[in-house]
Amino acid sequence: MRKQNKSRHLKTYQKLGILFLIVVISGFFGWVYEFFFYFLNYGCKEFYMQGGNLLPWINIYAIGGVIIVLTTYKFRRHPWAVFLIAFFATGILELVAGWLVYTIGGGTRYWDYNTEILNFGNIGGFVCLRSVLFFGFSALFLMYIILPFCIHLSQKLSRRTFLILAITLFTLVMLDEFTNLTLKILNLPTAMDFYRSLGWKYHP
Repeated sequence: MRKQNKSRHLKTYQKLGILFLIVVISGFFGWVYEFFFYFLNYGCKEFYMQGGNLLPWINIYAIGGVIIVLTTYKFRRHPWAVFLIAFFATGILELVAGWLVYTIGGGTRYWDYNTEILNFGNIGGFVCLRSVLFFGFSALFLMYIILPFCIHLSQKLSRRTFLILAITLFTLVMLDEFTNLTLKILNLPTAMDFYRSLGWKYHP
């Protein structure tokens, strides 16, 4: 109870810094998950590089992490509510984002559950039951382990140190994202081209 009371009195800089850390950690968490999932998906024969950035970070997971925190924070005393809200929120995010990219991009897909294992409940390759179940359980990890850790950092570190840490990490992934997006728009070599030149493969 005491820890929860402390979290209610976070200052503006702490909330902003925590949000920055959630973006970085969630994006990295998603990269690690996909790195090992696709190793399993393709028969445990070889690893595949994930995401389109130079850094190990995937933007859709970062967006999902922020959405989970914003939609479940008031319900964090009830794990079942956190799970259900995250289950539906991330499912909608995947479905809408996947459909928009596919529609606007003329058939472009950044993920396709039609080609993956355990794809029961698959809707157009954009979302499936396995994915939203994973996100639901990941929300519990985020809300009860990662978020409290970030809050702890914001309370134990000095304002200057905490902001330097949070802003630096956030700036690095945002620069990486912006740079790769710009290179792609200009039809120049991106991070994916760099990793392919090193011999890394991306899943089909």
